[in-house]
Amino acid sequence: MSETKKKSGGILSAFLDIVEKLGNRLPDPLVLYFGLALLIPILSWLISFAGWSRVHPVSGETIQLISLLSAEQIQRMFVDAVDNFTGFPPLGAVLVTMLGIGVAERSGLISTSLKLLVKSTPKSLISVVVVFAGVMSSMAADAGYVVLTPLGAVLFAGMGRHPLAGLCAAFAGTGGGFSANLLLTSLDPLLSGFTQSAAQLYDADRVVTADANYFFMIASVLVVTSAGWFVTEKIVEPRLGKWDADTEDIGSDSDKERDAQIQTISPVEQKGLWGALMAVVLTGAALLFLTIPEGAILRDAEGSLTPMVHGLVIIIMLLFIFPGLVYGLIVGSCRSSKQLAGMMGDTMATMGGYIVLAFAAAQFVAYFHWSNMGLLTALTGAEILAYLGVGDLPLILTFVFLAAGINLVIGSASAKWGIMAPVFVPMFMALGLSPEMTQAAYRVGDSITNMITPLNPYFPIVLSFAMRYDRKLGIGTLISSMVPYSIAFAIGWTLLLVVWYFLGLPLGPGAGIQM
Repeated sequence: MSETKKKSGGILSAFLDIVEKLGNRLPDPLVLYFGLALLIPILSWLISFAGWSRVHPVSGETIQLISLLSAEQIQRMFVDAVDNFTGFPPLGAVLVTMLGIGVAERSGLISTSLKLLVKSTPKSLISVVVVFAGVMSSMAADAGYVVLTPLGAVLFAGMGRHPLAGLCAAFAGTGGGFSANLLLTSLDPLLSGFTQSAAQLYDADRVVTADANYFFMIASVLVVTSAGWFVTEKIVEPRLGKWDADTEDIGSDSDKERDAQIQTISPVEQKGLWGALMAVVLTGAALLFLTIPEGAILRDAEGSLTPMVHGLVIIIMLLFIFPGLVYGLIVGSCRSSKQLAGMMGDTMATMGGYIVLAFAAAQFVAYFHWSNMGLLTALTGAEILAYLGVGDLPLILTFVFLAAGINLVIGSASAKWGIMAPVFVPMFMALGLSPEMTQAAYRVGDSITNMITPLNPYFPIVLSFAMRYDRKLGIGTLISSMVPYSIAFAIGWTLLLVVWYFLGLPLGPGAGIQM
């Protein structure tokens, strides 16, 4: 038998038990947001007796705390509730982006593309490509967790290597590299919407675009992929031991049949991929025609690309929807308007939980803004940090690990950022750090602990895939295999952030580190 079954007791096991128990006691994010929305008016009323105020460093205006339990503010809560929801910046951006991603995913394009990427790789590079495919799968997170993790295990086993090493490599790329990608994904407009709302607490005219961290995220792909390859080859696979497919319990015959199917790309799927590639080329050429020439449609009167930047959400949707539609037409998964509408409708159905969460989050963000609590907290915190003389870089690094720690008990990236952004974005702006830099630091921290928390909603799915190769495998065994990835990503990604800061490189188009 292989040495898959490692003891995971001691300090690590005790710590994870505590995290799991505490995390299970937290309410659902929806209830959490509604609770915060109810708490803000009460806190604003209690704190208003202290006369909390600060002078805005930009406008010179005196900012005072506003009690939301006055008759005027309570009336405002009723009158503006719908506008708070429909005007919530992440809502429209995420839903529109998901229309395109949904077609690409439900037509089968994304899963087939991932299979082709991994299958066409030489044995010596399989670890690199599995991690890289996991990172890129954040275009559609479900595809990464549900398709790539079992595929990684199957491919490693087919090459005579330990299947759990392949599964861990895919899980590390998918979870730990969630914020890194060579393309803009649905996460970009989602986070930038929260960031913009928070930044406007400090500067009402501040705009944060969906590509605010694009350059940094591209560089992050190289760091995460390299770190994931090193950990797989040098730490995780040697620790798991030699795999003996003849003696291991590798599941039922139906499992083996699914393993064979998951590796297969049919001739019609290959044709579909070629068609999708042509659709990507043609769509990209059309977008270049609309942006590059002087006087192009997506340029303003001054010749800048501002209209294109503000239209990135639609552009992202089109870059997914056209290839997905062409692929679906060829393979037969989308050959009628009813099928296309069904794909989009099914995708929106899966977004129901997010829409409800957005309603609660929108009220919380609005109340926080109306009361001036976010801005006052930011200004007061900035004064304290300035008095303590904490430099920008230690502040950024502290924030990275704060986000990583919170991620152990609150899994949703949007839920955490919706709570943290209104406090930390204005606070760091008052200290001279741009909202784009704060968002980049958050994305690093939010990603590096994704694969070691049992509260990750996909953790049970990955665990079930792993148990097909070891029926007695437990949570501790899987997490102990993922901890080295988390540590490596934390070190590598933090070093990249430090280098980026010292070199003063732009985080994205027009997005600097300083204000």
